Amino acid sequence: MSFFWITTRAAGSVALAASSVSVCVGLVLSGRLVRGRRNDLRTAHEALALATLAALAVHVVSLLADSFFHPSILDVTVPFVSGYRQPWMSIGIVSGWGLAILGLTYYARDRIGQDRWRRLHRWTALAWLGGLVHSLGIGTDNGRMWFLAMAGIVAVPALALLVQRFSGTSQDSLTAP
Repeated sequence: MSFFWITTRAAGSVALAASSVSVCVGLVLSGRLVRGRRNDLRTAHEALALATLAALAVHVVSLLADSFFHPSILDVTVPFVSGYRQPWMSIGIVSGWGLAILGLTYYARDRIGQDRWRRLHRWTALAWLGGLVHSLGIGTDNGRMWFLAMAGIVAVPALALLVQRFSGTSQDSLTAP
């Protein structure tokens, strides 16, 4: 295997893990599970989101240098251009753009307004879900036990919080005896 293929796989795994934990932290922040230390969690959420974007950038750039795949810049940035393993490839591209655009709106929230930003930022969970689907559908390691364990460890809590959030169940009920 080439250096770039290994780098692509590693960066994709890091992006999945960091985005999953970021979604968990964001969902906890948006609820009532945390009473103190919100600023610490907000900082962690931002750092994880930025780490996700950095890992996504490495994932895409290293794909461009891969000697097996030989994609063009359009193949890895525009949905449905590449003929490689569709629809998983396009789901990943759309999700990557979604995470990048929606994540970076944090820095424009004063200009777009807090309420509009919050409504927009909620779509980040859908972009994350798309990234999870992409990872499970196209990833070289998607059937390997270590990958499934890693994905489960980071994705199941995020999925549980997401289901709880959209089911209308109070986060307080998650901690009640």
